[in-house]
Amino acid sequence: MICGAARAAAPTALSLKSERLLARSVIGCLLALIADNAPHGKAGGRDNRLTPLLSCYAASGGACGTIVPPDRFVLAAAHADPSFAGNRAFQPDGRARLNRTIPLILAVALFMENMDSTVIATSLPAIAADIGTSPITLKLALTSYFVALAIFIPVSGWMADRYGAKRIFRAAIGVFVIGSIACAVAGSLTEFVISRFLQGMGGAMMTPVARLVLVRSTPRAQLVQAMAWLTIPGLIGPLVGPPVGGFITTFFTWHWIFLINVPIGLLGIWLSGRVLPELESMPAGRLDATGFLLSGAAAAGIVFGLSVISMPALPPLVGISTLLIGFAAAYGYVLHARRVDRPLLNLGLMANPALRAAVISGSLFRIGVGAVPFLLPLMFQVGFGLSPFQSGMLTFASAFGAIAMKFVASTALKNLGFRSVLILASLIGGALIGVNALFRPDTPYALIIAVLIASGLMRSLFFTSVNALVFAEIRNEETGEASAISAVAQQISIALGVAVAGLILELHGVATGEPIGLSSFVIAFPIIAGLTMLAAIPLLRLPPMTGSAVSGHRRAEMRPEIVE
Repeated sequence: MICGAARAAAPTALSLKSERLLARSVIGCLLALIADNAPHGKAGGRDNRLTPLLSCYAASGGACGTIVPPDRFVLAAAHADPSFAGNRAFQPDGRARLNRTIPLILAVALFMENMDSTVIATSLPAIAADIGTSPITLKLALTSYFVALAIFIPVSGWMADRYGAKRIFRAAIGVFVIGSIACAVAGSLTEFVISRFLQGMGGAMMTPVARLVLVRSTPRAQLVQAMAWLTIPGLIGPLVGPPVGGFITTFFTWHWIFLINVPIGLLGIWLSGRVLPELESMPAGRLDATGFLLSGAAAAGIVFGLSVISMPALPPLVGISTLLIGFAAAYGYVLHARRVDRPLLNLGLMANPALRAAVISGSLFRIGVGAVPFLLPLMFQVGFGLSPFQSGMLTFASAFGAIAMKFVASTALKNLGFRSVLILASLIGGALIGVNALFRPDTPYALIIAVLIASGLMRSLFFTSVNALVFAEIRNEETGEASAISAVAQQISIALGVAVAGLILELHGVATGEPIGLSSFVIAFPIIAGLTMLAAIPLLRLPPMTGSAVSGHRRAEMRPEIVE
């Protein structure tokens, strides 16, 4: 057919344009013949990439006289051979196509983990009475979970690189399920604390490794869309946890809070085995055992210290002491990382401007996000006199904003870029946190819900963008270490947010001599809002085109046009 087009384009007298058309047609004819006779698939152990390239040139450019720009040429090659690199990124009309199955499976697993981290908060009295201890003492179970996260998150990147991200993710779900069963059958405080620690070990691998699986299985141009699906459970889970925990404890027994994880976890293991791609292991080298001990002591000491300070199940002196030990271990790790060739957490990655801005800005923003789930329900219950269930239903409104963000993030980043979107989201999100201080018991619920939905939208937009920015400008073999660094910073900043919120309320009570009341939150929310808005500062020095390969910012302007 193409050769026939070449013969048809050969008149007796040829113009310059016709000569060019004839030359392209003849070349297209020859290339098509070569492609038709070239072997497809693998030859001699190497992929034969010539066939799809020749076929697409012959089919799309050689016979019509059209100059095909490089991006369209690669697109045509992708259609010609499904195995061609980048094929999954395109639909027949050239638009980006996202395989939603992968992020949805990862999101369901992370929703289970994020919800479980807060679901027992409203069930502490019932659990404490059943195992023979006090609710205050049982808060050690909450702390042990976060300590396990802090200890094992740093090693998650090395584990994924050494044994494969998919294998570690499935194993993490299994450990989490075993920990859930152990929590349900625990009969004493010691057994319950140990079981929660085991759950935390599984959770420590689930979040960063899930993000790693997503990054390594998703083309960079689709990363924002995929992150939008993965970010939602992290925002909704902590909001859903308290009302769900209260509902299950009231109408069933507290054991079902943990037993419900068993079928979900088993389904997640099966689905991830069937659907998630087989990702090759990365060169990991030997485990940096000294780095693991130092980083674990640092993260655990800081998180445990902040947790004890904000939730005094133990004397404050214990929290301050462990906090100092954590800072000392962190300093020791920095010195250690400078002396070894392959540290567990490669702090040298922080030299990357995009990664550095994402980690620092994300940590500052998470201080506010960590404080709001602590302050808002407390204000509704103590200041407004609402029940825990009513409070939970109000705070859940922000989940609708988080879900709506999925339809906004990609478009916003494509039009504005990472830098502008993150600056705007941090400033608007911080301002909306400050608006909470204006709520009063007679404020219409519709207005409160509208503000919380808008706040949820901004928070979700920020986290979707900043999580994608972490991986926007680093090499594929560095994604494991980048994911671990980001996850460690996330845990510490969230714990810091709760500690700061608790400290503000405590200092207000000392200064005024009043118990915690509505006036306490009028002071607390503006301070937290100011801290949250500081997240814009690290982003100001980023170039406007940072991460454009991921965001698609100005990609349409840079695409070459077809010349007739």
